[in-house]
Amino acid sequence: MNEVEISSLDLRYEHLRVRNRADESRLLSSIAERGIEEALEGVEIGGEHVLLNGFKRYRCAVKLGIATVPYNSLGEDEAGGMIELLRISNTKSLSILEQAGFIDELNKTHKLSVAEISELLSRSKAWVSVRSGLISEMTETIRQKLFSGEFPIYPYMYTLRSFMRINGGNKPQVEEFVKALSGKKLSVREIELLAHGYFRGPESFREQINSGNISIALGKMHRIKEESEGCNSFETGLLRDLEISGKYMERVMGKCNSKRLKSRGFHAQANLLTAGILGKARVFIQTVRQLHDKSGQA
Repeated sequence: MNEVEISSLDLRYEHLRVRNRADESRLLSSIAERGIEEALEGVEIGGEHVLLNGFKRYRCAVKLGIATVPYNSLGEDEAGGMIELLRISNTKSLSILEQAGFIDELNKTHKLSVAEISELLSRSKAWVSVRSGLISEMTETIRQKLFSGEFPIYPYMYTLRSFMRINGGNKPQVEEFVKALSGKKLSVREIELLAHGYFRGPESFREQINSGNISIALGKMHRIKEESEGCNSFETGLLRDLEISGKYMERVMGKCNSKRLKSRGFHAQANLLTAGILGKARVFIQTVRQLHDKSGQA
């Protein structure tokens, strides 16, 4: 471990690490009291210290006017340094999104294949592919909001991505939702509630969120949740059926125009099934509309 001047650190990979202002605030207090106890890590490129790990410590040191910081070199090769950091990420707190960011960098910039990365990390190809796919499915705006810490990772990973799959990959709508809620300091549960209304509710609900009326939309979802807890078993069953119906309607709409629908066997069966659906569609819509009107008056 060496001491290096903080001004000599190259921050070109800062965008691959997720910001967490609460953690950084706690770290600032700790460093002010005890100094930097864990070395920053990077690689040596052309005489420069290219930082890979320790950006929160770096920013805290700048705020506190610390001129030199402890530093460990992970070698003289950027790709090799990233591989080493990913290998030890079980003991270092490297989130799945940060792992995905480094794997994307190794693949896109350093031209390493999934198989090569898998072998170098002693990980399965599936492990690497999941993280590679995580970055490729994002728009640039979503990526920026997640890495900047403006939108929390957990609800994106486990709520929004499921809606993206259901809606046939509706990235623009997911991006609008992320933009509308970024920086609002909402809890994971609040974001999940709003997501259900946004992706499964009417256009008016989406417009309310996109217009910034978050508290009104959240209040409505809280009331719906509280009132639904008093339902009997039959009512609960119908609510579940309605939710499933809406979900599969979205899935079908997302898939019907796919260019992958080519075989004669598929078209023969699809024609039979769609005929049955169309035969019930008018009565189905009429029945659902009556329920909608009746429930709106309750």
